[in-house]
Amino acid sequence: MSLETKGERKVIKTILLKQHIGAPTTAVVKVGDSVKRGTLLAVPEKLGANVFSSVDGVVKDITEEAVVVEASPEQSDAFEPISGEDYLSLVKAAGIVGMGGAGFPTAVKLNIDLKGGYILVNAAECEPLLEHNMKQILEQPEKTIRGIHYAMKISNAAKAVIAIKKKHEKEINLLLERLADFPDITLHLLPDIYPMGEERAVVREVLGKLLPPTALPSEADAVVINVETCLRVAEAIEDKKPSFLKNITVGGKLKKGTESQVFMDVPVGTTVGELIEMAGGIDGEYGEIILGGPFTGSAVSLSTPITKTSGGILVTEPFPDLKGAKMGVLICACGGNMDRMEDLCKKYNAVLTDVQACKQATDVRGTLKCENPGNCPGQAQKILHFKNAGCTDILIGNCSDCTNTVMGSAPKMNLNVHHQTDHVLKTVGMEPMRYLTKSKTVEQLPLNEAGRQIPFPKEEVKETETGKKDFSFSTQLDDGLFHIRIEEGQDIHIEFS
Repeated sequence: MSLETKGERKVIKTILLKQHIGAPTTAVVKVGDSVKRGTLLAVPEKLGANVFSSVDGVVKDITEEAVVVEASPEQSDAFEPISGEDYLSLVKAAGIVGMGGAGFPTAVKLNIDLKGGYILVNAAECEPLLEHNMKQILEQPEKTIRGIHYAMKISNAAKAVIAIKKKHEKEINLLLERLADFPDITLHLLPDIYPMGEERAVVREVLGKLLPPTALPSEADAVVINVETCLRVAEAIEDKKPSFLKNITVGGKLKKGTESQVFMDVPVGTTVGELIEMAGGIDGEYGEIILGGPFTGSAVSLSTPITKTSGGILVTEPFPDLKGAKMGVLICACGGNMDRMEDLCKKYNAVLTDVQACKQATDVRGTLKCENPGNCPGQAQKILHFKNAGCTDILIGNCSDCTNTVMGSAPKMNLNVHHQTDHVLKTVGMEPMRYLTKSKTVEQLPLNEAGRQIPFPKEEVKETETGKKDFSFSTQLDDGLFHIRIEEGQDIHIEFS
């Protein structure tokens, strides 16, 4: 059954007027108007992006927050096309925004002369459990690549680099195959730690330039654009398609199991509850429903509509009861804001006793920014402050490295550590974030004789005379060569040189 029609029951789409950074858009339709998929509903008066109907139907209500559309029983696959004189005007007309969650209008971001600089494509899919970016690459690699190419043309970039975690071997090899006709688009492999998808982290990892928290990527002659945003750019230019669809990951405490499920091209205005039902429904009692990822998402209700910036819907197990424990909160630029952390304190049944900001966090116009995302100088001073304030527990939302430094001091002071992702990761059987067990650097792709990137050679598996298999793996670290050899039925041999 489609997302738009469910038998005789009326289907309502609440399409928010603010699906982007900036001010809410202004409705250009009236109650009673008939609309189609792609009908323009609202336009920005300042910074913002056009908003469109995601269904065929009738406008039933217009509020300060949304245009409410009752979907027709029968839905068409067609849509109202946009028009524009060039690539940039089509991207603007389509109302495309940053689909990684930030929601900055893409036409504004690409309206720059990079003078031969870089388009950096954020395919890190940084948050745990989210999988829709990788599914997009597997299912639509060519169109995604063409979207990157259009972004390069618009911004006068000479090169593009797709930043993707090294662990995604299948997606990487597929991209390498499809990039044969695009010599100016290459890959940069990222470690599997959080927050490698943060904008300045992408610039640092790919270009080797650490920008200050107040700087934009343009200061490094670059624009960072999400991989799904690139796909929507291609749709706008090639198909004249407005932006009213979103790829979504749904996971957590579901009747079909805790494995993440991906839904492609979901109409905006679809409710969280509808998507959860499509994923099998909630399995018994739950703690909360998160819209977004474990780090940056927020608790929502079943009636919350998705937008062009939504990415994940996660259902968690119930919270443990801390029975009034005195809680210290360590606010981090990489995790939840103060409202989110206060909400979690209440759900844990803890008493908020002290608040500290991460040592790396800098206030930039009312928003915390990390001085060097993913690299932490230590948090012992903050932990000592919690201890002196009488806290018995602390709640953190830090990145992988900062969490690791917290664990270097908090247990020694007999403080119980809770990470804001704990209840999410426990729901799906993943280890909680505590110690950094993965390298912060990874080997980059090898090059062939022509200087083009090629897949890694397959790991060596040797057949011995007795028919037993040996496994051998080597990798280059910052301080030498790490080699591991496993002989079947024998000891594990680990060597550093």
